[in-house]
Amino acid sequence: MNNEKPPVVLSVRHLKQYFSSGRGKTKLVVKAVDDVSFDIFKGEVFGLVGESGCGKTTTGRTIIKLYEPTDGEVFFLGKRVSAGIQGITESIREAKKNTNDKIREIKLDLNEQLKDKLPEEQIVLRKAAAEKIEQLEVELSNLTKAKHREINERKKTITRDYELMNKMQMIFQDPIASLNPRMTVKEIIAEGLRISGIKNDDIILQKVNEVLEIVGLLPEHASRYPHEFSGGQRQRIGIARSLIVNPELLIADEPISALDVSIRAQVINLLNDLRKEYGITILFIAHDLSVIRYFSDRIGVMYYGNLVELASSDELFKNPLHPYTRSLLSAVPLPDPRYEKNRKRIVYNPKVHNYEINKPLLHEITPGHFVLANEEELARYRTELK
Repeated sequence: MNNEKPPVVLSVRHLKQYFSSGRGKTKLVVKAVDDVSFDIFKGEVFGLVGESGCGKTTTGRTIIKLYEPTDGEVFFLGKRVSAGIQGITESIREAKKNTNDKIREIKLDLNEQLKDKLPEEQIVLRKAAAEKIEQLEVELSNLTKAKHREINERKKTITRDYELMNKMQMIFQDPIASLNPRMTVKEIIAEGLRISGIKNDDIILQKVNEVLEIVGLLPEHASRYPHEFSGGQRQRIGIARSLIVNPELLIADEPISALDVSIRAQVINLLNDLRKEYGITILFIAHDLSVIRYFSDRIGVMYYGNLVELASSDELFKNPLHPYTRSLLSAVPLPDPRYEKNRKRIVYNPKVHNYEINKPLLHEITPGHFVLANEEELARYRTELK
């Protein structure tokens, strides 16, 4: 039996995306994504779930480079496609501040020690203080040079391969706002081909017609405008636009949340067929846990910019560990009146965690099952699993 894992298509390492407004004392920093790491394997559907505002969409948009990351790295098909340097520059500023504070303390101590001292003693004290200051400045200089080398290395190793980036495409949440109302369906879908250098109109028309049929539309729809279609059809156009360049990874950002229930199943089944037929890997972002369970192989749960739990779909629903995951699962309705009558809603309170001293990390508690916890919580979760 072959237990080898399939190759990694996307690797996200310590991704951070911060947004700030204002200046000085009024500056506000929002940590939309705060140190998120995960891998997505070839051919799988990786579900990213959480409440509105938890950072799911921002994660997807940062991965595909609609946002430049604050910090962290994104690797796609083995190449670094994105890397943030703000965290490194912040560490340089922090090191300079700490060094200046230490130098200031040395000088203040020296002034106190020089009182009532003989000239010979003052010379010795001044020399010792100067040596300490020089050592601190050398250490700061070495640290700064190392950090700048790291910044340059990250910048140099970020790939500029546009053909590679074409293999990562996004399906947007709003099928109306994501389509240009002034362009025909043919122009919308063919835009990716034209950007990639294909200019022959016959080839473009052929590929557009082929992809329209793949998503369940007709070739004659190519001459129409987005307002002439229903919501489900518009989303199919968005899917066709992402498929035209033969991607290996699709980032589906809540592609069914704006659709009627009957249309949702059609779009999910379409994505499922595309995955099986063409081997496309999918990052599926949603807040509907029932859909996530049906469609995803593995699921990552996000809360307040952090990945709090990650496991296979079956494992997550069978053994949810993090209190937030349990809260989400308790909100999933089932078509069973007796169950619904007795279903108890679990309310998550982040104050149950005490992270003042012992900070949490993402631990692998069982093979493939990760949970954000400190040592005390980890011991408790292991006891619960037994």
